[in-house]
Amino acid sequence: MIQAGLIEQLELPSTVDSLTKIEGFIEEFCEQCNLNEDYYGNILIALTEGVNNAITHGNKMDKNKTVLLNMESSDSDVEFTIVDEGDGFDYNNIPDPTLPENLERLSGRGVFLMRQLADEVDFEGNGSTIRLRFKGLNN
Repeated sequence: MIQAGLIEQLELPSTVDSLTKIEGFIEEFCEQCNLNEDYYGNILIALTEGVNNAITHGNKMDKNKTVLLNMESSDSDVEFTIVDEGDGFDYNNIPDPTLPENLERLSGRGVFLMRQLADEVDFEGNGSTIRLRFKGLNN
């Protein structure tokens, strides 16, 4: 059962090593709330993609900049917010990674994956803040 009002925050340096902290963070959350492996996998992949984009594209791997990962839960939903210190991006004009001309590209799938795995994905301001919502986790 998800604990309503559960709030956690991670402050991550903009290094690739920070990605390893996400797995433990999500694992602990899923164990605490007794969520099944499907939710664990979806949340883990979506958050890893979001934080990786924030570190790589937002903060441009500047280890003096941080990425904030916030989590807040209600009775059956959880919302994660990822905030970087970058200039943002045009989140309305992202190339579709499923188009034939993009299939062999080595990058460009993060936002697509987040949108497929989370129930809601919202970009705020200039795109340096992403909100990922997972709903009905107690069903």
